[in-house]
Amino acid sequence: MSRRLAASVGFLAASSFTGACAGDRELGAYLSNECVACHQISGHVTGGVPRITGWPEENFIAVMNSYKDKHRDNPIMQTIAGRLADDEIAALAAYFGAVTSQSSAK
Repeated sequence: MSRRLAASVGFLAASSFTGACAGDRELGAYLSNECVACHQISGHVTGGVPRITGWPEENFIAVMNSYKDKHRDNPIMQTIAGRLADDEIAALAAYFGAVTSQSSAK
């Protein structure tokens, strides 16, 4: 493979990856109601339920996929993540990633 072709393939792969993380924040806001039943939109940790606001999108997606694939052990999160499509997880990642503990996001 030529260097030019290899560079083009590498660029396309990187572009595809970043595109996969670009979620629809509006859809994420709509889907967030189930999440904020346990996770505080304010970012405060209560009752051992972790903060999910302000995370980098890639981290949020990786964690949700870990629950979806049952690599993380939490039956509630496995069930919730298992019902979500990839674009829905990306939308939630975009929404919660944009929420800071000082903003109310909705």
